[in-house]
Amino acid sequence: MKELEREFKLWAFGDAHVGTDIEYGRESLADAIRQSEYGGAEGGQPFDWDIAIDAGDMSGTHLGLPSDAEGAEIRRQFSAMRKHRREDVYSVSGNHDRSGLTEPAGWWWQKWIDPLGRHTEDSGVDPAARTYPVQGTWERYSFRVGNILFLMMSDINEPTQAAGRGELGGNPGGVVSGSTFEWWKRNVEENPESIIVTVHHYVLKGTTVASGEWEGVRIDDDGTLHEHYHRPFQRGTPNGASYLYWVDSKPDSGAFESYLEAHPGSVALWIAGHTHTNPDDSYGGKTHIEQCYGGTYFMNAASLSKHHMPITTLPISRLLTFTPGSSEVQAQCYLHTSDYAPQGWYEKAYKTLNLNKPFSW
Repeated sequence: MKELEREFKLWAFGDAHVGTDIEYGRESLADAIRQSEYGGAEGGQPFDWDIAIDAGDMSGTHLGLPSDAEGAEIRRQFSAMRKHRREDVYSVSGNHDRSGLTEPAGWWWQKWIDPLGRHTEDSGVDPAARTYPVQGTWERYSFRVGNILFLMMSDINEPTQAAGRGELGGNPGGVVSGSTFEWWKRNVEENPESIIVTVHHYVLKGTTVASGEWEGVRIDDDGTLHEHYHRPFQRGTPNGASYLYWVDSKPDSGAFESYLEAHPGSVALWIAGHTHTNPDDSYGGKTHIEQCYGGTYFMNAASLSKHHMPITTLPISRLLTFTPGSSEVQAQCYLHTSDYAPQGWYEKAYKTLNLNKPFSW
């Protein structure tokens, strides 16, 4: 009985951009892990968590491609865990984690992050060690914790864009395939009794801070593009740089948005990253956590990096506490440095989420 009454603590983070921060001598991923388990050198408190959701962008590449050397560094930083296992982290690919357009799809992500545990020798992920086993493919998979169903969707290359990675800059507009969208719909419709949590690198258009058109990249009246939350790449759909832009090779498709409009409240929570900024930012009239489409909460959890996209980047993450028998989820914000406020819990950004059904084991 006591086990059924315990809280479920979910650590949500994204955008470690390990390769970027290590160039500055900072271990963005390992530092956050050590802070969660033992506290930070600047006074940040340790905190308990059962599993972690990684919303993507482990890689720090901008114009190049993720490399084996960066993959090995990510594995090394994961080894900082002492109270948790590598298998306690469930990840989706971000735009910087994509492989080249002419390379095998997602080879780097599958080899080094490996959510299915098929490349254990490289990734260190043992599928048998997962407390909550996964089902699916590297591109889309699911798992359950109590009555929560997690639907994990990776960002992929858009097949209609033939330009190289350099010209697209990783294409800062989000991409999923039509097959992934259909898989997501099917899982939502077949599990009405579950608390549905969707995880993707991107939020949907117009949901959280700077996720509207031309809010991630700035454009002048004369068409000049300016870096802000994201770098401007003319061929990389800069107008949609902050949200899930491509679905089934349709630009600005609105596929997920239309579904949620027609099925309000069918998804409880959408966790994403991608847009790095301080926890008080509300550019475009939207904060990091907003409720849309008749009850779905959207949360931007980014980022663990301090140096990737330096105009706005600030190292933060979220801790979500689910209580058995309650539909309320406590969302806390953790500052991983003292650049904005003292390291540790930032109470001003706390929020209570009221889900559509109570959590249970």
